[in-house]
Amino acid sequence: MTEIKAGNAGQSRLRVILAASVGSALEWYDFFLYGTAAALVFGDLFFPKSDPVVGTLLSFLTFGVGFVVRPIGGIVFGIMGDRYGRKPVLVLTLLMIGIGTTAIGLLPTYGQIGIWAPLLLVAMRIIQGLGAGAEYGGAVIYLVENAPAKHRGFWGGFAPLGVSVGNLLAAGAFALVTMLPREDLLNWGWRLPFLASFLLILVGLFVRLRITETPVFTEAVLARGKVERNPAMEALRHHPRNFLVVLGARMAENGLGYFFPVFGLSYVINTLGVPKADALSALMLAFTIELFAILGFAALSDRIGRRPVYMFGALAGVALAFPFFWMVGTRQWILIALAFILARAVVTAAMFGPQAAYFAELFPPQRRFAGFAFARELGSLLAGGPAPFVATALVAAYGSWWPVACYAMFLSLCTVIAIWIGPETYQQNIATDNASSDELPAAVPLRA
Repeated sequence: MTEIKAGNAGQSRLRVILAASVGSALEWYDFFLYGTAAALVFGDLFFPKSDPVVGTLLSFLTFGVGFVVRPIGGIVFGIMGDRYGRKPVLVLTLLMIGIGTTAIGLLPTYGQIGIWAPLLLVAMRIIQGLGAGAEYGGAVIYLVENAPAKHRGFWGGFAPLGVSVGNLLAAGAFALVTMLPREDLLNWGWRLPFLASFLLILVGLFVRLRITETPVFTEAVLARGKVERNPAMEALRHHPRNFLVVLGARMAENGLGYFFPVFGLSYVINTLGVPKADALSALMLAFTIELFAILGFAALSDRIGRRPVYMFGALAGVALAFPFFWMVGTRQWILIALAFILARAVVTAAMFGPQAAYFAELFPPQRRFAGFAFARELGSLLAGGPAPFVATALVAAYGSWWPVACYAMFLSLCTVIAIWIGPETYQQNIATDNASSDELPAAVPLRA
């Protein structure tokens, strides 16, 4: 079967890219914003009866709640995306994430309403998490199914690029409000970055309401009657190896993706005593460089394959686990910045860049959204959600960073194994039923 022609005469490439990346930017602006607030202020605002370490742990625990419900969102909205189309789900998930984040900025604190404050915070995290469970997967699929066949990696890279933009915006927003006096920051300043997410909602809705359905879904699913009742279970039943590959591939990418910026930021500021402004500026520089690195690694995967690029990132994660702490332990800004740059622009970017196209290519079009979103978000639950909490608990228990470095190495090695057993997909026809069949050879040699 020939490849369905990518793109759509009714919309430009720029509109396709904006529609996908703006939602990713909002999703990760929200999630990193919460992670930053959990590291810096939520312990005081929502858990004031706890000591500082316990307060930070409880903040990170509520951070993980959003990940607990993400697989549920991945199943529910993934099924909707495979049955009714990519566009309506993209609009719905955008609204859920944005409304949940804006509402956090309006919440009363523990000092105002007591135990109801952390309970409402958890409720908003649940709304965020349900929407986020399908937002990124939908954005990626929308890009990949509109992309030219030989440039799916590069096009798919704009979704993780949106992630970096969101992270950068969140770090920048908190860098600004932390310049306020501590009393003003705790009284009202922390709310401003959350309320600002409403602007991203407006931009995202304006773009997404104007897009059309992808040609692959329209022609390969609807026109050929390929709609399935439960595509999530069909994906798990027909593609179990690919499902597990996604889970394993997420361990390092998602785990370290939250481990380094969220726990790392808390560790540098709260444990090492580095000024907030210095730590945030180092992290913002890393996010800026990562913008270019993601597209570079994504484009490279179109040339040499998804697996070699992804494998490089996972192995780099193994190599950086201990040096990261050596560098930040110097308390020198240049070395702290270098540690974050290596973590984000090399380790995470090398995995995040090709991941978008790779995960989409692992499933056929009639169960792509559900398979992608369910497997990916289950990986988030296992890796990204617990990472800051586990890392903080290890430091509290052992009084040292070396157990955390071992934990980072473990996550990276899980991904190395998953990528090694996974199929190569970059030359497949993504419009066919057997495009990503588990019947492909299990051990395709990595290309040099």
